Amino acid sequence: MDHSNGDELHYHAPLSQQHHMSIPWHSFVVNPQAPVTQSSLTERSSIVGRVGIIMLSCGTGAWRVREAMNTIARHLGLTCAADVGLVSIQYTCFESGRHYSQTMSLPKSGVNTDKLTVIARFVADFEDNCLEMTAHEIHLQLDKIQQKPGNFNAWQVGLASALACSAFVFLLGGGPIEMLCCFLGAGVGNYLRRIMGEHSITYTASTAVSVAAACVSYLLLFSVLRLGLHVAPAHEAGYIGAMLFVIPGFPFITSGLDIAKLDMRSGLERMTYAINVIVVATLTGWVVAMLVHFQPANFIALNLGAGS
Repeated sequence: MDHSNGDELHYHAPLSQQHHMSIPWHSFVVNPQAPVTQSSLTERSSIVGRVGIIMLSCGTGAWRVREAMNTIARHLGLTCAADVGLVSIQYTCFESGRHYSQTMSLPKSGVNTDKLTVIARFVADFEDNCLEMTAHEIHLQLDKIQQKPGNFNAWQVGLASALACSAFVFLLGGGPIEMLCCFLGAGVGNYLRRIMGEHSITYTASTAVSVAAACVSYLLLFSVLRLGLHVAPAHEAGYIGAMLFVIPGFPFITSGLDIAKLDMRSGLERMTYAINVIVVATLTGWVVAMLVHFQPANFIALNLGAGS
């Protein structure tokens, strides 16, 4: 809602057909020739909000999102008040008795530390690099950041998860059999999860399907090893490790930081999201194990000494 009493916007962008409609950011630009410091309240406020929503899409906590928005607002001569959640921001920018409010939301939560580094650098260098630019030119830079692709494709992400989960199973006490089965399970599971994420499948469905795929892959390889190498049934213990790739460590950490800073909305939403993921994964793993009568027990002792 614009309460600036004077800034008329002319939207020429086609309407988004997505469920979470994309925002035509360039339509906020009224005077494409003026430096951003001389732009209208609406134009400057849109830059503040866009920086915030890009930061939020990278998975960082509310305090860091608000700090970035405040930094941009100060450089543009504005005062900003923002309420930040897990996937949404409501904010108002004030200037000389006028104010502009906007609400934005993301279709999903995710983590992208590479993009987070880029947008954080943009914020840090904003005063030196952007104050002589027009609002249109700044939005072009933000377009590049927002559309920046991930550094790794699905199979690379799956391989990384396979290595990490199999290594974690070893730390928990598992041996080569558990690590091998976990390697396949976690790799298949996170590969499928990444593919589903690229097709905008909801996090509940993608978590359940990917964990089920990881569990079934572990079971299939374990069954082959039992038939071919006659491995002991006790090696079922590594089954849990095949689903560790879904543990939402980033949301858990940021939820604690937000709660510690009294950003209760963001902290509680992030914690609820993380707990939901763990509950869905646990129930999925339990159902699969129950259907195939799989009963993982404790790991077999490896008896590794300090010099082993």
